[in-house]
Amino acid sequence: MQSNSKTNDDILIDRLKKGDKKALTELYNTYWKPLFISSYNLLKDNELCEEIIQDVFIDLWNSREKIQIKISINSYLYACTRYKVFSQFRKNKIIRVELFEDLNKRFQYATPETKLMHQELVEQIDAIVETLPQRCKQVYKLSRGEQLSHKEIAEQLNISTKTVENHITNALKILKMSLGHSFSIEILYLISQNLN
Repeated sequence: MQSNSKTNDDILIDRLKKGDKKALTELYNTYWKPLFISSYNLLKDNELCEEIIQDVFIDLWNSREKIQIKISINSYLYACTRYKVFSQFRKNKIIRVELFEDLNKRFQYATPETKLMHQELVEQIDAIVETLPQRCKQVYKLSRGEQLSHKEIAEQLNISTKTVENHITNALKILKMSLGHSFSIEILYLISQNLN
């Protein structure tokens, strides 16, 4: 069943790239509700969430000719929505610690759809991490998984902190390239740190 849905999504993306507005409408009708619920769980603002979802689909349309989605469209749209939600937090200068506390509380009330979308995105990130060069993967996992500082990783692996920084930068660059143009280094960091 999943492969059929992926095939259908691939067809919709091909149609979208050719300027087919009906394909955009089909994607919107399929995904707007779980995306809205996902953003509402965090922002608790109907109007703002509606704007965010509209922006996600406007961006999708505007970048349709050059878009390269290497994950499922479901995960891609979910990640774009998350990026815009976190962008709202940054604009409103919400203190990071409070953001993370709220995230943990709010995710307890996530719907099965948003949990599934989130899980799919996390699995995509994990799969990409597994393809990293051995030392890069090791450094990334110590940083994100065990939350060690660059200095602690350097001491544990007997390498310089600069080498640790280079491995982290390389890992995030590969993740960003693999997941699509809408990702910033910060959103990847937030996903891997707090939504896992």
